[in-house]
Amino acid sequence: MPPFDALATVRLDPIAAVVMVGAIALYLGAVRKARARGRSWPKSRSLLFLLLGVGCYAVVTCGFPGAYSSVLRYAFVTRAVALVAVVPALVVLGRPVALARAATGPIGAARVDRIIGSRLARALGNLAVAPLVPLAVFIVLLTPVSGWLRVTPLGSALVDTVIPAAGLMVAIPLAEPFAAPSGIAVIAEFMISFAELVADAIPAILMRLSTTVVDGLPHLAAAAPLWAPHPLRDQQLAGDLLWCIAEGVDVPAVILLFVRWLRSDRREAKRIDDLSDEEYAALAAQHLRGQ
Repeated sequence: MPPFDALATVRLDPIAAVVMVGAIALYLGAVRKARARGRSWPKSRSLLFLLLGVGCYAVVTCGFPGAYSSVLRYAFVTRAVALVAVVPALVVLGRPVALARAATGPIGAARVDRIIGSRLARALGNLAVAPLVPLAVFIVLLTPVSGWLRVTPLGSALVDTVIPAAGLMVAIPLAEPFAAPSGIAVIAEFMISFAELVADAIPAILMRLSTTVVDGLPHLAAAAPLWAPHPLRDQQLAGDLLWCIAEGVDVPAVILLFVRWLRSDRREAKRIDDLSDEEYAALAAQHLRGQ
């Protein structure tokens, strides 16, 4: 099969099929419950979830990246990175947390708020912490564990389930934060995030420059298609893709930080404007005293 024809390859991944059917059933069931409670839900949100979120997951797991993961490193890297970073970002466009609040009523909404407001969720929703989750996945790609994930049924199942779940644990608190961060917190996130921009590139550079096959599976060349590159060249292509995708995914995070900073600055400016003359004088005096 020529390489361009291989891009149109489709294979059914049973685990991915179960995940997609479950996700669609839960989402559409929640939409129906929300409407039964008299809460309207935009069709555009549902379409974003189904077409972009679930659709991207289907392409990644059942298309070329999933079909050739076991024999092509760059296909596996594309699959893993897309599942941890791209798919979750598209899924949250459907606002699943807001839908859960609308579908479950006051008691269920309070339970959802407790989860989103938990320490773990607040930590993962911090843009200084969030990039560490995909970075951990990138580092795994440099180890023999990635080879096991590629060629074993259990490993493939974990890639289809655990990796996107980890990405969602980061994407949901980022997209629907429980509390608005302060201006100082946003500045600190800016500084740390720019450092992590560099850190995200390190695994890709190491993979690109390595002179040995890092996943310990050079023998898979015999099972690869005739048009497949040499195992080491395959790894170099994987490193190139990892670098491009990892840095590309960081761009929306920086944009989100900038939007957070603008909103924080606007809130603080409004809070100052709403102060009376006496309150403003007291605040200025407190600042001058260094309190």
